[in-house]
Parts: sequence; C-alpha cells; structure tokens
Amino acid sequence: MKRLLVLLLFVLSVTEAFCNDSLTVVYRIRLDQDIDRSSQRLVTLGLEKAEKASADYVLLDLDTYGGAVDAADSIRSAILVYEKPVVAFINMQAASAGALISIACDSIYMKTGSSIGAATVVDQNGKVMPDKYQSFMRGMMRSTAQATGRDPKIAESMTDTAGVLTLTPSEAVEVGFCEGIAESYEEVAKILASDGDYIVKDLKDDMSWLDKLIQFLLHPLLQSIFMMMIVGGIFVEIRTPGIGLPLITAVVGALLYFAPAYIGHLAEYWEILLFVAGLILIALEIFVIPGFGVAGISGIVIVIVSLALAMVDNVEFFRWDGTLNLQPIVRPVCIVVLSASAAVFGSIWLVRKLFATRSFDHIALRQELKASDGFTGVVNGLEVIVGECVTVFTDMRPSGKVIASDGRVYEAALKFGGYASKGEKLKVVSSEQGRLYCDKL
Repeated sequence: MKRLLVLLLFVLSVTEAFCNDSLTVVYRIRLDQDIDRSSQRLVTLGLEKAEKASADYVLLDLDTYGGAVDAADSIRSAILVYEKPVVAFINMQAASAGALISIACDSIYMKTGSSIGAATVVDQNGKVMPDKYQSFMRGMMRSTAQATGRDPKIAESMTDTAGVLTLTPSEAVEVGFCEGIAESYEEVAKILASDGDYIVKDLKDDMSWLDKLIQFLLHPLLQSIFMMMIVGGIFVEIRTPGIGLPLITAVVGALLYFAPAYIGHLAEYWEILLFVAGLILIALEIFVIPGFGVAGISGIVIVIVSLALAMVDNVEFFRWDGTLNLQPIVRPVCIVVLSASAAVFGSIWLVRKLFATRSFDHIALRQELKASDGFTGVVNGLEVIVGECVTVFTDMRPSGKVIASDGRVYEAALKFGGYASKGEKLKVVSSEQGRLYCDKL
C-alpha cells in the first residue's frame, strides 16, 4: 500500500512538472504615460518581478507620446540586458522616446491604427533641439536597431529633422520593424505561446502598496511641488526669525523628494549627502560667515545640482569610457531652477498675504504700540554721542553693541549694512529711537 502511494505521488509530481513546463508565462507591463522617472522605475520593477515569476516573456504594453531622453535610455538599456525575450505591443502610439524603447525589444507587434517613430528631440514647448542633441538620439536609435537586428538607417530616419519617419503597422511589417499585427495583448500572448497553454501575469496585480506609493510620489508634478517646498521653506526660514513651520515644510519636502527615489533605486546616497552639504554651506553663510560670498553661492549651486542629479540615471550621466554626458542633466536642471524660482516668488507672495490677514498672528508677533493707545517713544538723549568714535563690543551683522569712551554699552547698527568685528573702531553718525547708527572709519 505504501509503495502504491509513493508511486502515485511520483506520477502526480511528474505530471505537474510536465504541465508547468508546457505552460507559457507572459508577464505584462502596461506603460501608458510619459517617459520619465516614474515610468523608468515602473519598467525596471516589472522586469525584476518578471524574473522572480520565471516568466518566459515580458510583454511591454506600450502607448506613449514620448518624454525624457535619459529615462528612455535607461529603460532601453534595461531591456537590452534582460535575459528573457521582451516583446513590445504598441497599443496605439510609440512616438519619440516610445519608439526607442520599442526598438530595444526583441519583437514588436502593433495594433491596427497605431504608429511608431517621430523620435526627433524637442524641448518642453515642442521646439526642435540643436543638432548636438539630435546626434545623440540618432546614435542611440542606430545602436539599438543593430542590437535587435533591425535596419539602423530606418531607425535613424525616425530622428531626421528634415523629414522625420513614422511607420504604420503594415509599413513596419514590410520593412522588418514589426513581427506582426495584433488587436490585443491577449492575442500577442497567444502568438508567443504558439497556440499552446499560456497565462498572463500583470504587474499592476503584483505591486505592493509601497510600490504604488513610490510610483505616486515619483510623478513629475509632485516632484516639482516637493522641490518648491524645499526651496520655499528654506527661503522663508532665512527671512524669518527662529525655527518653525517653514523649516518643517522644507524637511518634509526633502523627505518626500529623496525617499521615493532612493527606495526605488533612482537616487544614490551620495546625492542626498551632496544636498545636505549644500544646506550646511548655506547655514554657515547665514549664521557664521559675515556677508554673502563663496560659501553661500556654493551651497545654492550644490543644492540645485543635487536635486537635478537625483532626477538623472547615473549610468547615463557617467559613461563607462570616462566621458561626462551633460545632455541628460539639462532638462532636470531647468526643472529645478524653474521650481526654485517659482518657490521663491510664491513664498514672497504667501508671506505678504499672511501678514495682510489676522491668521498670521498665531505664527508671528506683530502688535503695534501706537501713541493713540498711550504708548510713548523712547527718549533719545544720545545726540551727544553722535560724531564720537566707539568700539565694537559684540560682532555686528549689521546689528550689535558698541562701547563708548565713558564705558557705557549701547545698542547699535551699521548705517549702511555689512559686518564689523569685536574691537573694531566705528564712528557714530546718527541716533534714532534709542539706537546708534555707525559707520566705519
């Protein structure tokens, strides 16, 4: 009886293994958005999960008008090095960066009415970029087509600024850029399974709540808002005394900006450290070093660069041949500068609006002591010191204290701003409301 049971279990296990071997597993990644950091992580995550699921094919269900070149290049590279076949199903549009991604796939199937091509590099306003950028894109299109056995000249024609090429499904099949025409991803999966048994696993069903949250926070609009929170919070904190809500806003913005990118393997730890170093330099310039010079300017530049580098794939920025490719960082730097400018102007507007309403009373004290309410001004009585020389008692930035020849210490400020160190000699030029105003000798 035991032998019969063991034999039965052996037969069942062999049968199950045989059935699993005959079942084709297709892993679907739906990409129907602009090509950016969010879509880059989506495809990378899909490839990782497809590998864990032991999928026979990865099906990239594509419908996009393009986007950032650096993100597209990262997706292209990930597809080219993936060990299992990656199949593109162009579900209507594969324009610009979408064309580059499609050509990187081992096979392409197109839906009736869809198109592929129009890969000319343009800016945010649709203006054609200079030939330097077009040359970079043409090179990627040629090398990608060569890697997947397609005609590099046709791929290059898709970036031609004079007569850009866009192919319909029948035209793509005719020139060998498309393996066939299909009306749905299920039809493509059936073709890949050679009419045998197959199963389609979908990335959206395989994503955890953390994966979905990271994808949400990586949306370009939210990333711009986080940058505005960082810059605006720092700006308002500098302009107001003490430590409060603006600094908390900046810290929250920095966490929301860097944390999803770091967890999603899009930002490196050294980029976060670079950002912190920039903030330290700015703080030193404000609270320790007089005036505003090298440390402050360097801190601002480092903060902008760190925010921009966090948006760029380091593999594409630092080439293996040792050269520095600045093309991918141009767009992120522009985004950071525009977001920072908007944050500064928005902060100025917001502060003025808050000061104009009573709601700001809970944050800052601004009660006026009016003469009509019985308050009187400080009796000056300091005119006798005007014209005399005094010694700086505490460092002045530009306010501080000075000591007169009679040994008395007075509140003072530099008339024209600046910095005066302790022990320096100054001349009193005027006195107003109990305070002396001095100038350097």
